[in-house]
Amino acid sequence: MKNTKNMRNTKKWIRKNRAVLLLTVLVLTGTVINACTQVGNASNAPQTHPPVTSEVTSLKAPQDAKQLEGPRDTKELETFADGIFADAMKKYNTVGSNFAVVSNGKVLLSKGYGYADRENKIPVDSSTVFQIGSVTKQFTALAAMQLVDKGKIDLHHDIQEYLGGMKVPNKTGKKLTMYDLLTYTSGFDKPDILSGSKPEYVKQFYPMKEALEANMPTIVRPPGEAYTYDNFGFTLAGYAVGQVAGTSYAQYMEDNIFKPLGMNSTNVRFKPELLSKMAAHYDPKGKLIPLEGFIPTDRPSGGMVSNADDMVKYLMMHLNKGTYKGKQILSAKSIDQMHTYQVFPDKDYPVTTIGFEGYFKEKMNGQHVVIKGGNVTGHSSLIVLLPEKNTAFYMSYNNDSMMSLDVYEEFMNHYYPRKEAAPKPSYSAISEQQAKDYVGLYQNTRLGSMRTLVSYSNGKLVTETGDLGKSTLKMIHPLLFEDESGNKVAFQKNGAGKITYFYYMALPHYVGYAQKLNMNAKFTDVPAGSKYASYIQNLHALKIMDGKTTTRFNPNGTLTQGEFSALLIHAHGWESMPDTIEPNKKQMLSGVPNYNSNSPITREMAAVMIQNLRQAEPGSKKVTLRGESDAWAVKAITTLVSQGIMDPDTKINPDGSINFRSKQLLKRQEASALLDLAFDYYTLPIAKR
Repeated sequence: MKNTKNMRNTKKWIRKNRAVLLLTVLVLTGTVINACTQVGNASNAPQTHPPVTSEVTSLKAPQDAKQLEGPRDTKELETFADGIFADAMKKYNTVGSNFAVVSNGKVLLSKGYGYADRENKIPVDSSTVFQIGSVTKQFTALAAMQLVDKGKIDLHHDIQEYLGGMKVPNKTGKKLTMYDLLTYTSGFDKPDILSGSKPEYVKQFYPMKEALEANMPTIVRPPGEAYTYDNFGFTLAGYAVGQVAGTSYAQYMEDNIFKPLGMNSTNVRFKPELLSKMAAHYDPKGKLIPLEGFIPTDRPSGGMVSNADDMVKYLMMHLNKGTYKGKQILSAKSIDQMHTYQVFPDKDYPVTTIGFEGYFKEKMNGQHVVIKGGNVTGHSSLIVLLPEKNTAFYMSYNNDSMMSLDVYEEFMNHYYPRKEAAPKPSYSAISEQQAKDYVGLYQNTRLGSMRTLVSYSNGKLVTETGDLGKSTLKMIHPLLFEDESGNKVAFQKNGAGKITYFYYMALPHYVGYAQKLNMNAKFTDVPAGSKYASYIQNLHALKIMDGKTTTRFNPNGTLTQGEFSALLIHAHGWESMPDTIEPNKKQMLSGVPNYNSNSPITREMAAVMIQNLRQAEPGSKKVTLRGESDAWAVKAITTLVSQGIMDPDTKINPDGSINFRSKQLLKRQEASALLDLAFDYYTLPIAKR
């Protein structure tokens, strides 16, 4: 995942496009393509095609479905691909893409669409190099499994045995294993801490050991217990591969995977000969943008480059049980493990194999499918394997979009349509007593900004998640529910048998399980009946705002501007994404005069800083200010108040006027209310409670 696209977009864009951004952050990536190259007799020149209506649904097979049974005829496949890519590339404003399909040991199609370099009119062809982003992860998994085959790594031993003395902080008492890393269940608190990328990193070399040691996260959930899309975990796994093999990760990959497979245009580094063949990078609007490098330079979670000529070899090796042209790259047993789902939020809904994933079960049409997507800034990729059908495809394209999901869905509907409608589930009411095990505040284990309140109403559970709004959940069985749109929500118990997580199988929740928070902490100076008690409790549970001591909150105390700034960045929830920290700090202080970290903060300054990050739209109710407020603060204050983001001691008069007490110093309890309402689970506008 989780490439994590360009996280330096403005906060306003982030709030308005949260679902797309989070999926992008996710990993799955997507992107679609634009015309030009291939194998066989298909034309090599850029082509244009009429739009494809794409009306096929997962329950409606094409008329010739019985004859198709998967891609077999190269001309039919090319005609299908040409239409799909013409439509998808137009829809997603994609400049260039490739598409390769293998089946039964043959390359049926390997074709380019559009331009690798639009400005110089260089078309995409099968030799065009793309950054494949998080598709790198399953190459890293394959490398680790090679060492498992040789008896040099045990999947279930403590990973620290393979790190050359490097230590991993662990608060859980349960060892972290290679298996946990490769199945995205490490339990790290900051899985994206090494996900940043910048153009200036391209020409510098950043060693992996130093990067890991300087950014080592902490294990805060028992390894193996909860799925979280994890970039750091795969980087650590790649480092272990190098340590065990007695070489660098980059050299190991070249010697043991790329060279044996004849993947001559594939590497984990930007070699000059590969840069000369690399597609240019474009943003979603089609603007040319620079190539970005990484820290560490060799990134096992997402740093590889490759092309269609090489990827078809890799796919055929997978489909041939680990063998390619007589060379055994991986044992059949280990290949089967990579193709077999290991993590299930519910028994019927898979999430990950070793290295691969299984998002969007509804798009599988009843087939066994494993996928891996990847995004970096300006490039996206996807591989799809149907091991039981001996068929796979690969695609890369040069922008950040979810085009690949459209192509995946159309491919499955065309060649492997669902033969019959999935049975409709039956539902049961849940009692208020039963619901007590589920209700509470949950936080996504990857994206701290995504918080969900689960409550109970009339025999159903209700979820509320910030900008995403409310959903009603009907119970299929005690650990599986369904929302109004048919999306499944699976609850998980911990080792003690208590409901601890849920996994919402919808955007943008796919990035990880959500964990139930401990709401038991009490402060002796915050009465249970206090108007601020719930806000204080929420922020404490989210580990955003602690008490002055373990038992006292000091609700009427004040804050310095620096203290409030730190709380605000934390409450905003994006600090786990490295590239967002400095832009967020800059955005937070935009238009704030005379900022001094040591000076106390006023209520109006706090409101402006909150709105700079929250980017709320003005509510429908007009608000006018009474009392003294500086001109630079008025718009932020009135916007927040119009959406219900205000402390409980602030009242709106019947005529819409309000005294915000702008010049007063902000109290700690007031800060807790404003931060909780602005960035927690509440749907705007917030009704006065």
